Amino acid sequence: MSTPEPERGTGTGTLVEPTPQTSHGDGDHERFAHYVQKDKIMASAIDGSPVVALCGKVWVPGRDPKKYPVCPMCKEIYESMSSFGGRGGKGGDKGDKG
Repeated sequence: MSTPEPERGTGTGTLVEPTPQTSHGDGDHERFAHYVQKDKIMASAIDGSPVVALCGKVWVPGRDPKKYPVCPMCKEIYESMSSFGGRGGKGGDKGDKG
């Protein structure tokens, strides 16, 4: 007759959380101006709520978008909207970077 082995994972151990990767740079190399609905930008300016760009980026605007290049993914989505009756092509609302 054999004795049952204890179940694995039931002992007391120390859970080690991975250390998050942080950047100490200013991140300008990753910043773009993103397309966001104008009313969402205005609401964010008033109450500080985050906005969601066409590409899915979520952030709270706080910088001048004219100082940065347009996000390539936002631009592609925005321009493709014109083929579906959207406003693509001209007059996009560029939000802040994040």
